[in-house]
Amino acid sequence: MAMMRLRREDPRVVGSFRLHRRLGAGGMGVVYLGSDRKGQRVALKVIRPDLAEDQEFRSRFAREVSAARRIRGGCTARLVAADLEADRPWFATQYVPGPSLHDKVAEEGALCAAEVAAIGAALSEGLVAVHEAGVVHRDLKPSNILLSPKGPRIIDFGIAWATGSSTLTHVGTAVGSPGFLAPEQVRGATVTPATDVFSLGATLAYASTGDSPFGHGSSEVMLYRVVHEEPQLHGVPDALAPLVRACLAKDPEERPSTLQLSLRLKEIATREAQDLGDVRPPAPRAAEPDRPAGSLADTHPGRQRADYTERPRGRRRPVGSSPGTPVPRGTVPPSRGGPPRGGRGGVPSRTGASRPTPASRPTPTSRGGGRTAPRGGTGRTGPRPTATGRRPANPRLLRQRLFVFVVVTLLVALGIAAAQGCQGPARGLGGDGHGVRAQQDHARVHVAAVPAPFYD
Repeated sequence: MAMMRLRREDPRVVGSFRLHRRLGAGGMGVVYLGSDRKGQRVALKVIRPDLAEDQEFRSRFAREVSAARRIRGGCTARLVAADLEADRPWFATQYVPGPSLHDKVAEEGALCAAEVAAIGAALSEGLVAVHEAGVVHRDLKPSNILLSPKGPRIIDFGIAWATGSSTLTHVGTAVGSPGFLAPEQVRGATVTPATDVFSLGATLAYASTGDSPFGHGSSEVMLYRVVHEEPQLHGVPDALAPLVRACLAKDPEERPSTLQLSLRLKEIATREAQDLGDVRPPAPRAAEPDRPAGSLADTHPGRQRADYTERPRGRRRPVGSSPGTPVPRGTVPPSRGGPPRGGRGGVPSRTGASRPTPASRPTPTSRGGGRTAPRGGTGRTGPRPTATGRRPANPRLLRQRLFVFVVVTLLVALGIAAAQGCQGPARGLGGDGHGVRAQQDHARVHVAAVPAPFYD
């Protein structure tokens, strides 16, 4: 609510309340922000001097203040104090923080159906308490509805009509705000609780469209439209339009009661709130922490999540299997939505080939005492120890050594044969045999120098 500084003609103290700011001014007087000795803030309204001199107005004002004391409910501003015998009668109500419905719509635009229905349901419930106290507000409009943190509040019962009192409307005049008055108020007829229902319907239409259902113009034009023309409800949500139109019926008997309005608006507010929640986009998932691409920390097969049920068969040994069980070799499956992995340790291959290298094959890890494959190297599993504790012979190495032995033996035999051929048969027969024995001894030395096959 907008506040203004006090003017020179404004009082500084009224009763036991000290005035601080101006909250607004109306046809009956000025509203101030005040506080008592305990610091409790109030909205204090002082009646205009010309109305204070009217004894008939004073008597009616006293009856209406007495009726306002009987109102019980959380949707109205509680009456704190009043002085009906002062030179200028005044009354103080509980100060309600928050903007008025008029200011909220003017600043933020029309409200959605769920908000309008929720506000209307709370106001209807408040009017039930007001009418049960025998009071008719008679001036329900957007500027007299404050949107506090605890819900909407109805204020300004200054021209309220109580049971047993006469009307404040004089001949040819209508007390209230054009565009929100009921037709019976314009005609000067008796007001009833249905009068507030008409004003509430016009207020809900304003909250839905940002404009009065009877347009703009002078007071005479507006009052004529209220009595003779149908309201313009273009822009009112379909869920609320039939109910608002029923509230704006010309005949008071055709309007719904405040209790019916309260129940119906609660249903609409609940349904619209659910529909609003259904159309909202899903909440975004929490972003995963950024990690450098291609690092061994996030691509190594051993660091993958141990969820074997989603992996192809034969890739890893499930937990609980025996260490001696052979594990078929496989490749690491590519990540979802990413390129296939290859190369050493699961790092993506530079060539982009989808065929994994032997190093990318996961090494079986054993639990419960089994041997773990060594890190690095070619990635192949080493030979397992036998029951005797000795390592078995390697067939490939045996074949290589046997081949070398045969080749060397043939070369030595060929060398001996060539040496004997060069000496000739005569020299071997005619001599003393010393040369032959020397050649044989030399051949034995060469044969002994040849390494024997390696058998482990």
